[in-house]
Amino acid sequence: MTKPANSRRYEIRVRGVLGETLLQAFPGLQARTERCDTVLSGELADRAALHGVLAQIESLGLELLEVHSSGK
Repeated sequence: MTKPANSRRYEIRVRGVLGETLLQAFPGLQARTERCDTVLSGELADRAALHGVLAQIESLGLELLEVHSSGK
């Protein structure tokens, strides 16, 4: 499967350790715990997809700590 031309890999850090129920809100992203935070990582097709994830974080009342991208 080829990646979309605008696809980028992101790491999104939120405060706290997210349980399985909250993690289900982020399909397609992998999660790992670092210290007392959760890092969501994976490929997002474009900026709209990134904004969708960020909106989901806000709607769940999670505290966004940082966003890193790599790729084009």
